[in-house]
Amino acid sequence: MAMLDLHDDTSADYEQFEKEQLAQDRDASRVDTADVDDATAQNLINDLVDADIVTPVPEDQVLVHEPSGTVFDSSTQLAVFHRGWTVGRDADAEGE
Repeated sequence: MAMLDLHDDTSADYEQFEKEQLAQDRDASRVDTADVDDATAQNLINDLVDADIVTPVPEDQVLVHEPSGTVFDSSTQLAVFHRGWTVGRDADAEGE
């Protein structure tokens, strides 16, 4: 019976390479939210209000993200949420 030479077995290398590639793919598809400052968030919120995606409720001092029904009291939180929601929705559409 022939003995396997552990130095010739590259299956673990291939599995590690595949894991690294999958991790890089996941990282590339994630949204970077660190770049959402107050000015960027406010500009995005203004655009979303104009597009009827966000509804401001002045008496409660909140913003409603209409497609999801989620309520926010921070424009930055809403901007970050909307970016993630958009990426998630796009990923779901690609998977269909």
